[in-house]
This record gives sequence, structure tokens and C-alpha cells, in this order.
Amino acid sequence: MDKNTVTGFILIALVLIGFSWYSQPSAEQAAELARQQDSIAQVEEQVRRAQAEAEEARAAAAAAAPVDSSALFFDQRGVEGRRLVLSNGLMELMLNTKGGAVEGARLLGYKDRQGRPISILRPDSSELSFMLSGKGDNINTKDYTFTVLGNTGRSAMLRLGSEERHLDIRYELLPESYMVNITLSSKGLSPLLQPGSDKLYIQWHSMAAQQEKGFDFEQRYASLTFRETDGDTDYLNETKEKTESPDEALEWVAFKNQFFSSVLLTPESFTEATLHSAPQEKGTGNLKQYDAALAVLFDGSGAGQTRLQMYVGPNDFHVLKAHNKLSLTKESPELEDLVYLGWPLFKWVNRWIIMPLFYWLTSWGLSMGVVLLLLTIIVKILVYPTTKKSYLSSAKMRVLKPEIDKLSEKYPRQEDAMKKQQEMMQLYSQYGVSPMGGCLPMLIQMPIWIALFNFVPNCIQLRGERFLWADDLSSYDELLHWDTDLWLIGDHLSIFCLLFCLTNIVNTWISMRQQQNQMAGEQAQQMKMMQYMMYIMPLMFFFIFNNYSSGLCYYYFLSGLTSILIMWFLRKTTDDAKLLAKLKAYRDQHKNDPKRLSGMAARLEALQKMAEEQQKKK
Repeated sequence: MDKNTVTGFILIALVLIGFSWYSQPSAEQAAELARQQDSIAQVEEQVRRAQAEAEEARAAAAAAAPVDSSALFFDQRGVEGRRLVLSNGLMELMLNTKGGAVEGARLLGYKDRQGRPISILRPDSSELSFMLSGKGDNINTKDYTFTVLGNTGRSAMLRLGSEERHLDIRYELLPESYMVNITLSSKGLSPLLQPGSDKLYIQWHSMAAQQEKGFDFEQRYASLTFRETDGDTDYLNETKEKTESPDEALEWVAFKNQFFSSVLLTPESFTEATLHSAPQEKGTGNLKQYDAALAVLFDGSGAGQTRLQMYVGPNDFHVLKAHNKLSLTKESPELEDLVYLGWPLFKWVNRWIIMPLFYWLTSWGLSMGVVLLLLTIIVKILVYPTTKKSYLSSAKMRVLKPEIDKLSEKYPRQEDAMKKQQEMMQLYSQYGVSPMGGCLPMLIQMPIWIALFNFVPNCIQLRGERFLWADDLSSYDELLHWDTDLWLIGDHLSIFCLLFCLTNIVNTWISMRQQQNQMAGEQAQQMKMMQYMMYIMPLMFFFIFNNYSSGLCYYYFLSGLTSILIMWFLRKTTDDAKLLAKLKAYRDQHKNDPKRLSGMAARLEALQKMAEEQQKKK
């Protein structure tokens, strides 16, 4: 570096030092600058305080505002679900993480008409969802996809939410049963729910699929059935669309087919129930549309659980009765009421007479056709004493017909009808004959006939059983079949129904002959006119029963045939001459007794005296 360069640097330094000294503020200016810097610091502090206050206000507002459940579970909304299958060997239960509910069920021990396991609930036509009343949006499980916490193959745990705030649903198939335990529990959901909300709302929908061959017959026995807490079991109209809101709380609600049911139960009782049933058109593949809206207690704090159960299985009386023990209810839910056995009197006959006989016979391993034959014979043996008494009563009146004819000749005028009736009753009393003796035994047999009308169509043991030309005793037999659906008849002719009607006609003819043989005069003429009306009933039976169970028609055919054989046997073994001799011996033995009048004869005599007194007054 030369001398000139050094001299330049020194001069520049002197200039900078001088400028700095010249431009520095005075004491007044320095004080003013200090004051300005203090003001800026104060403003920055005020801004920081305002920001902190705003943040606190936003947090308070967020705490006071309703929690939006859809936002809370946003990451579980709209996510595609996946199917879980639980099985215990008797049934398969299908769950879907989308909605976290049951979407289908199959019974492995029962086959449909294609030989596949019976599907009671189907994913494409059934839905079960749970809903909670939220402060913002309601929480409806069908809108969310649950996560699987565990799956053992027989039980599964599903969760909606996080560890801190969630709804859990646990499904457990009980071993060797058709019962499913469903438990709903929660944690931290109270802030999401409406104040005071303690209800879980259940929406259940299903289409009852046609499982059997005969649509009309199966639809008639499919019904939405429910049991009230007071112990009464009821059902919605099977033939019409019906919506009902029972006043009583419910123990269970069943979507019932002819032979299979899905039942929702709870030990806490269902409230706010609205039930709906709508018959479906033939050819749609469905029998009924079922809907049920129910409410049950729910604890959003997580301190308690909501317990439900679902029975998905056959309408087998003994199976249902055994599942009563698996229910969580304090008292038996009486699921066996799903097998309709008729009104109280007929139900009693079925429970304590017909069913024990039937199940005893089936325990032998016989075919159902043979079981029904033996059942018919046993029932006829049981009622044979009353049948014989009824026949003998008619036979006694038959052998006394010549005496009755004499009374008709004695009182030919209509005005003397009461006198004639009075002497007729007195005549019967003298010979020890009761005109009502043939009616009471028949009335005793009628409950058995009607009881079987209710039992056979609901007997699942007949389902799929073959006998002779019938391929299924639980449905109609169609040895003759055509493509056109004819009015009143349909598309087939049931041979068992035809045989039943023919035997009914023969029995009607026998009964009419017996009644004609014991009547005289005008009564006999009236009976001849009535007999044509009596033959209309078997004809009506043909159109009614052509679609009915072939097992029922087969039983009625056997019953009618055995009645014909019994009447033939009694007629062959009854000697009218000997019977008349016995009646005369009775009359002679009691001819010195005081005047003996039956209750009816005494009443007729009193009426006759009253009429004579009124005639004298006139």
C-alpha cells in the first residue's frame, strides 16, 4: 500500500467520525426518542393481552356450544364397511361394520326349496340401527362405520369413536342356541346428548321372504307378533296393512314367518313402540313388510349398559320353550306363543292332548304320514265312547219312529204343534231316550277337530316331509298342476283336499239319513229341504282347503274315513229289534213310576198350559 492510499483511508475515517458527531441528537431529542420506544412497547403488550382474551373467549364459547356428533365422528362417516360372520354351528350371524348392526342370519340346519340354508334376515332387505338424541345432530349408527376391537368367531366387539369418547356394541352367539346377546355401552357421550336424554331408539326393518311353496297359505301364517309386559301376546292383522302403537310396554317384538322368526327382546322393556305390517303382492318373493320403532333405556355416562337379545330360529314349540331359559328377563318371555295353537280352549287341547301324542309318535322315528295316521286312530279311540253314545241316541230315536208317526197322524194341524211336541218329549221320557243325547258327544269332539286345524299348519316337523304323492306335508300337494291361475282354485288341484271333501260329503249323507229316520211329518219334509244346503259346506271346503297344508287335508281325510268306518261298524253291530225291546223293557219297568217328564218336556207342558189359559181368557 503506497502513501497516497493510506492518506485516502485516513481522510475517509475523519469524514465519517465528523458526520456521526454532527448528526447525533441533542439531549431533548434523545429524551423524546426514549418516550416513543416506551409507547411502542405498551401497544405491543396491549395487543398480546387482547389476543389472549380472544383465545379465552373462543375456548369458552366452544365449551358452551353443542358438540356436533358428525364432526366428532367425521373420520368414521362415509367409510366403506366390511362384513363379519359369527357362527355357533346352528346359525350364522352376519354383521357389518357400516352401521355396526345385524344385517343377515342363516340357519344351518334348515334348507330352503333350493337346498340352501334358510336365510331369515337378508342383507338386501333388512336393517337394524340405533339412534341417540344429540345436542347437534342425532347419532344414528347407520351413518357411521365402526372399528372392530375383537372377533372370536362367536362374538365380536365394535366401536364408534375413540378411547376417550365412544359407543361400543358387543355381539355374542350363545353356544348351541339361536340366541344372540347384544350389549351397548358407552364412554364420555353425555356431553353429546340432549340434557335428560336416557333413551336409545331402535329402528328395525325387514321383508319377510317367501320360504315355502304356497304363497297364500304361508302369508296367512306370517305376522308381526309382540308380547306386552302384562303377559298378553298379540299380533297385527295378517291380511291387511296395519300400524299400531301399543299402550303397554313390550317384552319382545317378533318378525314371524310361518315356520321361522326373528325376535328382539330386552329385560328393560321397550317403550314408545310403533309397529307396522304390510302384506306384499304374490310374485314379489316377499310375504310381508315389517317395521318396528322402539325405545329402550340408555346411560350416556357409561355407568350402565343396555342389554338386548335376538332370537333367530325355528318356530318349534320345544325349541322356543327351551330358549326361555336363555333370556335375560326376570320372568319367562313365553316365546312358544309364536306357535299359534288357537283360542284358550283349543290351545289347552293342543298343549295337553294333541302335542304330547304327536311328539310321542314322532319319537319312534316314523314317517310323518304314518304319524298322522296313528294320531287319527288314537284320537278316534279316545272319542269313541262319545261317538257310540251319539249313535245309540240316534238309533233309539230311529226305532221309536213308528210311535212318532202316530203322533203326527194324531196332530196333523199346525195349531197342535206344541201338543205334539209335548207328547213326543213325554214319549221319549217314558222310553228313557234323550233327544239331546246325540248332540253333546259331537260338541265334545269339535274342540279336537278345531285344535288340529290350528296345530297342523304350525307344526314345523311336517315341513319338507314327503308322503305318497305329496312332496311337502306342510304345503299343498299338486299331483295335478297347470300354468293358468283359475278363479277360486288357483293353479293346482290338491288330491288330499279332494279326498277330504268326498269323505265329508259321505259323512253328511250318513248324518242326514240318521236325522231323517228319527223325524216325521213336517220335520222330515223340512230336513229334506235342508239337506241340499248341508251339501254346500263340503263344496266350500274344497275351495278353502285347496291351498292349505296337505298334512291337514290328509288328517281330515283320515278322520272322515274312520268316521265312515265307525258308523258302518256301529250300524252293523246294532240290532234294532233288540234295541226296541230294551226300550220297551225300560218303559214297562218304570210304567208305575210317578209321571216322569224330562226338563224339556216339563217346559213344553208349562208353555202348553200357559197357552191354553190365554186362549180361555180370549
